[in-house]
Amino acid sequence: MPDLQHLLNNYDLGFLNIIADLWGVDIMAPDARHAHPILARKLLDSALVLEVVEALPDGARAALDRLVQEDGWMAWSRFTREFGPLREMGPGRRDREQPHLAPASPVEVLWYRALIGRDFLKREGKLQECAYISDDLLACLPQIVPAGPQLPGRPSSPGEIAHIIPVSDRILDHTCTLLAALRLGEPERSPAVAAWNPSMEEVHALLAGMKLITSSEQPVLEDARPFLSMPRGEALSWLFRGWQTSTQFNELRLMPGIVCEGAWVNDPLLARGRIFELLGEVPEGAWWNLGSFIDAIRQRDPDYQRPAGDFDSWLVRDSVTGKALQGIEHWEKVDGALIRYLITGPMHWLGMIDLAAPGPKEEVTAFRFSDWANDLLLGRAVRGLPDEEVQVEALSDGRLIVSPHTPRLARYQLSRFCQWMDETADAYIYQLTPTSLSDAAEQGLKAPHLETLLKKYGKELPPSLLKALQNWDRKGGQARIFPAVVLQIASPKILQALRDSPAARFLGDPLSPTAVIVQQGAVEKVRAALARLGTLSDVELTEVEDMIYDETDGSQPDD
Repeated sequence: MPDLQHLLNNYDLGFLNIIADLWGVDIMAPDARHAHPILARKLLDSALVLEVVEALPDGARAALDRLVQEDGWMAWSRFTREFGPLREMGPGRRDREQPHLAPASPVEVLWYRALIGRDFLKREGKLQECAYISDDLLACLPQIVPAGPQLPGRPSSPGEIAHIIPVSDRILDHTCTLLAALRLGEPERSPAVAAWNPSMEEVHALLAGMKLITSSEQPVLEDARPFLSMPRGEALSWLFRGWQTSTQFNELRLMPGIVCEGAWVNDPLLARGRIFELLGEVPEGAWWNLGSFIDAIRQRDPDYQRPAGDFDSWLVRDSVTGKALQGIEHWEKVDGALIRYLITGPMHWLGMIDLAAPGPKEEVTAFRFSDWANDLLLGRAVRGLPDEEVQVEALSDGRLIVSPHTPRLARYQLSRFCQWMDETADAYIYQLTPTSLSDAAEQGLKAPHLETLLKKYGKELPPSLLKALQNWDRKGGQARIFPAVVLQIASPKILQALRDSPAARFLGDPLSPTAVIVQQGAVEKVRAALARLGTLSDVELTEVEDMIYDETDGSQPDD
């Protein structure tokens, strides 16, 4: 910090005389230039410093002690939020109103005694406006004896932990699923994606933050393959370390409930790191009340993510009401909500934090470090996770049943050959079809490759399925099943007359001399054409056919 004379050099002679009067000293100087060094020497008398400090009002003494505890400086915005404003006024107004005789806040008491200064200083790697005590004056001040460690919050009550939500390694399954879906060009391909926790957007952000996907939304194969091949405990630890140190995974912009607008930039690593520090003060193994932890951070470090305590320049809105959430008064909805999101979001679904609530569908009220936390924080493979040794079950009807504990690399590869039918906590169900095999072939994946994978990772392959794959490889798709509307006519001559009419464009493949498929959306047009040929017709559609061939959806051909 600057020394006292540097601080005094900013003041005119009138201000210097105010300081001298409040300290009870004389300066007897003709101008400010001569007064600066004289006053600095007199104010640095240790006995006088103690006398002035002891005479401070309680609020001002608390403000000074706080600065001493903070190594002599605080962000100006934070200091004035806690201890009151400093009225801005020039020399003329100051000399008229004499604010030092009736200070409006503890900050003004200290300001007019030169016990604090205000300047832009480089702190924590950034230039920020600070309240500070000059270095030489700080050495004269009484040191503050710490009152002992103050825990951030309180333990949870029994009612707050009635419903425990333990950690899981499900994030490993979701990352595998999304990598495969992105490889197929369909991020939301999973039939269960809407129910994912974490959400697909969060999993996507994690993969991007780990640089496992490119800007064109494709897996980085040389990195994704080793990740998918890792044992689960090693893979979870790798994901956790990557998230913990990522500058790209931005929780504030992922957090539900708010919308971030504008070109301002926040530092997710700064916020994440500070919350990790404060979590380090929570007793290991104890269930801790989440709300009290958040409240403690507001009291101790409200600008934990805000450089220089800036609560005004970030444009954040409530995602429901659109209301702007700028200013310290919205701390709970932005900064407090971010702490809750960090703990109940990434720290939970990456395995570090167990959660608890009063009931199954109630808001989380408590947390504790999980049994995996030490391994994760020390960068070790998480112990106790199951091996990925469950074999794929291939059924004769072309379905593949894949366990979450089948090797993830195998599931990533196999899923690209299939339609995705179902996804549960216990199984992924895929269906082999000519279309899915054709799509795979367009990506360079051939049936022999699929056969090799099934033999490597699966139980005994049903002979009928093996024969079907081999036939498909030689001949391509051999059969297809689809819904259709069929026109059945008594006489082949009538059908031929219909084919010779303009309505022929509404007819599909023939089924017999008196039956033909009617194109989607053209039922009424074919009926009208038959009527013009002198043939009346009835329409008998099943519920499914009626839904598929609904002619009011705008999809029918033009007349």
